Amino acid sequence: MVLPDPNSLYGPLDPAPEAGYEDAPPRMGFFTDTSVCIGCKACEVACKEWNGVPQSGLDLLGMSYDNTGALTANSWRHVAFVEQPRPADVLGEPAATEAGPQFLGMPGSQPPGRGSGAQGRTDFRWLMMSDVCKHCTHAACLDVCPTGSLFRTEFGTVVVQEDICNGCGYCISACPYGVIDQRKDDGRAWKCTLCYDRLGAGMTPACAQACPTESIQYGPLDELRERAAVRVETLHERGVPEARLYGHDPTDGVGGDGAFFLLLDEPEVYGLPPDPVVTTRDLPKMWKRAGLAALAMAAATVAAFVGGSS
Repeated sequence: MVLPDPNSLYGPLDPAPEAGYEDAPPRMGFFTDTSVCIGCKACEVACKEWNGVPQSGLDLLGMSYDNTGALTANSWRHVAFVEQPRPADVLGEPAATEAGPQFLGMPGSQPPGRGSGAQGRTDFRWLMMSDVCKHCTHAACLDVCPTGSLFRTEFGTVVVQEDICNGCGYCISACPYGVIDQRKDDGRAWKCTLCYDRLGAGMTPACAQACPTESIQYGPLDELRERAAVRVETLHERGVPEARLYGHDPTDGVGGDGAFFLLLDEPEVYGLPPDPVVTTRDLPKMWKRAGLAALAMAAATVAAFVGGSS
């Protein structure tokens, strides 16, 4: 088990050279722009088809048009559907505050919001987001894996080698995002690989290739971050002040994510932790204190034995 250096946890870091790769290519990743996600689930289907991921259920969950619910061992991409009343005054009607039928306004000759602008839209909206493994810069799953099944690739991504996974489950509890899951029929851990086999062949990951609106964008992480910053500014100028980035900051609690998002509300609305921290951050200090405590107990035992025999 390799413990992280607590002094390097919060600074910018390129994980591939840190893992020992020489002349590593640029770090690759995902930028998911939820403002243009239409919830088609093409990414989910493409991921399953390319990676041979088993089906995860065809029944609706009774909570929106979602039939997967979360990232699991059999759902490496998950499109979340969030039905959200929006605090806007529509035609003098108060904003909806309770569940039930929502007033969506009278039909018009143009698509909703086209003629009236952002402030004149209805008080109900869909928030859709294609969630995925974040491929953290400081990945706790890597730190706790006892077999080396999880490894860092030359592209900076994190991949599970299922053939040497022993099913211990340590990575599942270590992930601050709750991404990794065990498959019930074999007990091994599974998650997004960012299509490592396609990356090695110079191809785009299956989900990004299939996305019809380019909500999922793939490329060098530095370029994606620049592109995302421009997109946020554009949305602010267009009257969407709530647009913000999530997982892009290399100084956050996980050192920044290799897969980050543009959100239209607080992270909690999408089921994301507001301030994720690598769960192995304090392990070096904990082991040090445990060692000191063990030494103190050993010294006390020796002292008691020597004192009792004299």
